[in-house]
Amino acid sequence: MLPTGLPVAADVGAGVTSINVLRFTSVFEPADLAPEWVAYDPIGGMQTHTAELTRCLDRRGLRQTVFTSRLAGPAGFTRYGKHAVVVRTGLRLPMLRQLWAPPALLGSLHMPGRIDVVHAHAGEDLAVLPAAWIAAARHHCPLVVTVHCSLRFTVLAASVRHAVLCLAGGAAERRVVAAADAVITLTPSAAGSLRRDRVCADRVHVIPSGFDPGLFEACEPDPFPGVAHPRIAYVGRLAPHKGVGVLLEAFARCHGAASLLVIGDGPQRAELERRARTLPGEVRFTGFWPHARIPAALRHVDVLVLPSFYEELGSVLVEAMAAGLPVVASRVGGIPDLVRDGQNGLLAEPGHPEAFARAISRLLTEPDTAARLGAAARTTAQDYTWPALAGQVTDVYRQVIAARAAKSRR
Repeated sequence: MLPTGLPVAADVGAGVTSINVLRFTSVFEPADLAPEWVAYDPIGGMQTHTAELTRCLDRRGLRQTVFTSRLAGPAGFTRYGKHAVVVRTGLRLPMLRQLWAPPALLGSLHMPGRIDVVHAHAGEDLAVLPAAWIAAARHHCPLVVTVHCSLRFTVLAASVRHAVLCLAGGAAERRVVAAADAVITLTPSAAGSLRRDRVCADRVHVIPSGFDPGLFEACEPDPFPGVAHPRIAYVGRLAPHKGVGVLLEAFARCHGAASLLVIGDGPQRAELERRARTLPGEVRFTGFWPHARIPAALRHVDVLVLPSFYEELGSVLVEAMAAGLPVVASRVGGIPDLVRDGQNGLLAEPGHPEAFARAISRLLTEPDTAARLGAAARTTAQDYTWPALAGQVTDVYRQVIAARAAKSRR
């Protein structure tokens, strides 16, 4: 059951002609950035996406109740802006993290007031889509699904856990996505996969992850004093599918002196640090950084590398491009929709250190090329600002609400 004491967002402002949104997401920006939370589940692009969208929708006056997992933080309500409430449920046990969904679903079914639309954020999670589907049926309202990382088309089953996740979660994904009133993908490539899977083209919308322009306005001092330029940076979770080990091997093959900054944390950190100690050149692991500090890091590095084995988009690429950085990224998922090889960045085959080393070395040894790609990247990023993207999400809500209302009048 929901904790008592705080009203849900849909209760506030009864009679106001605002959109009341019920959202489900397995991960969200934590209420507390304590070290134990970071060790439990380091922040990735989906956490940032769901939080930034919540902030922007709140500024637009939408009323939101966001159900998510507690992870290592406390369960309960958190006010978010003027019109949003985040409800965290579940147990503080990594092996039982999916158990956040039953109490979230129960709470969503008993919410008072009008719900206009249910919005599910689907990533590497089994429970979020069925819960959102049931909630939408209970409240007789449209269902919108954002596919952050498709279990059918994107995730590689590199372990038994991932194989089970792809099999069970992929089946749920296919069924719920087919039933949704609208589906949002982060890239045109992902949208194409859904259309080829017979999802109606007019129900598929491409709305990527973005960046907050306000975070890039301040001019902060260099956060890496003593680290020599040129600086190569990786920003993100230290997990096997992110390919940081490939980056370490590529760094050892790069031409010329350089420094490597690994910004982030995760289950692979200890192993990667051991490997880095055998490499020539300086490799510095900074540990976890709050998202608000990332723009300062990006302003003081020379190249951003994302060597993932699979990735739907990679929001850090958008942020790096907004900072005017030349980027090197894997040719996987929807990344080529954002990074056009040789035009606003460079692409390399995933899992090939030699290919990444050649691309990085080119940027380090050809300053004119690096400057040209960085300038083009900054121009590309202007289409990825969060306030504008949140407006597109609002338009999707209005479309599905209007379509449902028109259908009920027939």
